Formats: sequence, structure tokens, C-alpha cells
Amino acid sequence: MEHDYKKIGLKSGLEIHQQLNTNKLFCDCPSLLRTDEPKYTIERKLNPVIGETGEIDIAAKHEAEKNKKFIYQVYDTNCLVELDEEPPHEINKEALKIALQISTLLNCKIFPITQVMRKTVIDGSNTTGFQRTTLIAHDGYIKTSTGKIAIDAVMLEEDSARPVSEDENSKTYKLDRLGIPLVEITTGPHMHTPEEIKEAALKIGEILRACNVKRGIGTIRQDVNISIKGSKRVEIKGFQDPKMMIKTIDKEIERQKKCIEEKSCKNEVRGALPDGTSKFQRPMPGAARMYPETDIPLLKISRELINEVKKDLPKLMSEHKNYLDKFGLNPELIKLILKRNNIEDFKILIQEHNNPNLVAKMLTLFQPDKQISVDQLEEILEAITKEKISEKDVKTIMQKISEGKSLKEASEKADINLKSEAEKIIKEKPDLSQGAYMGLLMAKFKGQVSGKEVSDVLKELL
Repeated sequence: MEHDYKKIGLKSGLEIHQQLNTNKLFCDCPSLLRTDEPKYTIERKLNPVIGETGEIDIAAKHEAEKNKKFIYQVYDTNCLVELDEEPPHEINKEALKIALQISTLLNCKIFPITQVMRKTVIDGSNTTGFQRTTLIAHDGYIKTSTGKIAIDAVMLEEDSARPVSEDENSKTYKLDRLGIPLVEITTGPHMHTPEEIKEAALKIGEILRACNVKRGIGTIRQDVNISIKGSKRVEIKGFQDPKMMIKTIDKEIERQKKCIEEKSCKNEVRGALPDGTSKFQRPMPGAARMYPETDIPLLKISRELINEVKKDLPKLMSEHKNYLDKFGLNPELIKLILKRNNIEDFKILIQEHNNPNLVAKMLTLFQPDKQISVDQLEEILEAITKEKISEKDVKTIMQKISEGKSLKEASEKADINLKSEAEKIIKEKPDLSQGAYMGLLMAKFKGQVSGKEVSDVLKELL
């Protein structure tokens, strides 16, 4: 269904949580997800208490009414911090540096002094009943085709425990994920079309991938906040798939229009479904659910650390693509180099031999199953420059090196009369295609001759 987004007053913002590739945030435990059996389990229950406002948070009250027992699976890669039996340690310095890199790439202002806070957690996903989080930066922006999109805040926080199972009486979590460092990026309600939201999500994703973050399913979680005139803000969790983003927003607009007609609009948290619709999860948490973490001192971010981060900023994928485009490379080769993260290797090798196409193929298409190192590739290119070997033999030489031969051994030509051998096969098996003859010859000499050499001889004979 087409919507007039301006007329209906669409407001939307993103919340993106990305795991960082370090040890845990407030202890030295490794950030490893486990598939084996836990060492033991512990049990807890939710006991909601009155907050700063003098009232019990509505979401906490909703969850407490379920009277569920929470069971936590504990592994030998967990410590007492995750069990809430020991105070948190000093914040992970490597995680802090990555968060500062991300903040800088998002053009944010970094706080020189900040307070670690406790954010009330009501679903049992943290043994403490709260999540530790700290505001690192604010007032940034990203550039999109429609102009600048404001980044309201960047937080550094700990991930929650990993859900395993749930029934009417209990919910079970693994403690392997609890405490993994997360960066949370929030935009606020600054986008007014689904296309804007999708472009902003992809741009922020590009910035995150340029830094030392975890990759794969579950390492990034993206939520979208949506409202239209006459409705209330709704948070949709699991807003991950770029192909479904526009459809999900349009479906939520339809749902909110119906709620307005029925006068049943509510502030709520919903979960995205594969067909673009969503389902109710819980009421929206109250605003006053943050209070200071008293076990950790104020976090001071020095000017020296900020300057160090700015000097060592990673480049974005789009910048790498622009660099490779200048060499006139095939777009598919560029995609392969970026996908395999070979950009720095390309920069090294292109200085050794100024043939961008060959260098790109050596890093991608020519690499054998047992890949050879950049140092070995550099040695091959040096031999080409000194005219000791031919470019047409590179793929064959790389294969031989991967099998344990030295460059000298791999470069030695076998005493093969290729034309004679081709004539012999053609005579033995007449009326085959050129491709079939090529396959037979390549199989017979197993890397001792190049495909181009075989192709040239067959063209001459057929």
C-alpha cells in the first residue's frame, strides 16, 4: 500500500546494538558462545521495587506478574562478575577505544567525563536485574542522499544473557553472552520515509563493519521506533533484514492507522515477523529506569586517547571501493577484494608490480584452496618484474607453491612438447570440443602447463 508519509506525519528512529570483538566489558572473561553443557545452573526471581519516580516501572510490573523463575546456565568461561557475586572490574580499554572510533566516524562529540549507569532489566536477561551502560558521545550525524541524519547518542554497554528456552513457569538463559561489549547507536525520530530509514541503517552498518566488531548472526541487533500523527511511539525489535525494512514500516503504518480508528493506540514493544508484520512483546519501559552504578568510578576519556583514536581511524568500505575504482578493475574483482578484506594486501603488492588486474586476481581468483601468503605473492611479482617468470604462468606457480614447492621449483618448466601431446590426444579421441580437449590436457599435466598455453595450442590445431 502506498502512503503519503508527509501527510500522515511519519516519524522514525533507529536503535542499533553491535557486539565488539573483545573480551567482556567489566571482566576478563572471553566473549565466547558455548554449545556444550554448562558446569552448573543458578536460579533467580524478579522482585520489582519503587524507582526514583515513587512508582514501580510499568514494564517491570507487567513482567513480575508472570511470577517466573529465571534459570542461568554457567560455564567455565564465566566468572563471579556475571553471577553478580563480585563487583565489576575496570571497563575494557580495547572496547572503549573501538566505541570511540565508531563515535568519531559518526561525527559525534565525545564526553570527557561520563558515568556508568544501571538500566533496569525486567525480562531476567541479566543476573543483576540491570544492564550497565555509559554514554560515550552525542550530537553526531551521517550523510545520506537526503542530507544529514542526526545521531543522538552512542553508548557502550554490556550484552544480555542468551535465551535458551521458556515455559509458563520459567525462562532459561546462558551466561556466555552476558557482558560482551555492545555499542548502542540511537538516531532519535529524525527520519520521515522508509527509504531514509533503510539508507541510514545501511550507512551505520558500513561504519560499524569498518571497526573491530563481531560478525555473523546475532552480533548486531537493530530496532526501529515508529509513530504517525494521532498514534503513539512503537518500538519494533529484530528490524534486521534490509530487504524487509520498507515493508515492515509500511505494515506498521497500516496497523497504527487501524489503532487510531479504533482508538486503541498504546506505547508498546513489538517483535518483527518474517512477513513484515509484528507481534506484541511487552509495554514500553518507563523513562525513569536509569540510576548510577556505584561500584565503578567516573569514566574519564582523555584528550590524548581521543587524538590517538583519530589518528588510527579505519577507512569505510565505500572509501576502499573508490580507491580500487581508480585502477580500472572489473567490478566483480573489486567486490571479491572487499569481501575477502584484501585491500591492505593489494596496496602492498601494487607497489611491487604495477599490474592491478594481475595483483587483484592473485589475491582472489588465483588463490589455491591452501592459500599462499602475501610475502610469497610479493616474491612471485618480484620474479615477474625481473622477467624470471611469465605472468601467464602465475596461477600454475601459485598452485605448486601451495603444494610445498619453492618458487624456483614451481617455476621450472617440465620438458613437455605440448603440441605433440595435443595432436596425440586429438588423434586418439577425434570430434571432441575444444573445451573437452583442454580438460584432458590440463588433467594430464596437472599444473605443469597453464590454461593459456593449452588454449593457444588447441586453437592452432583445431
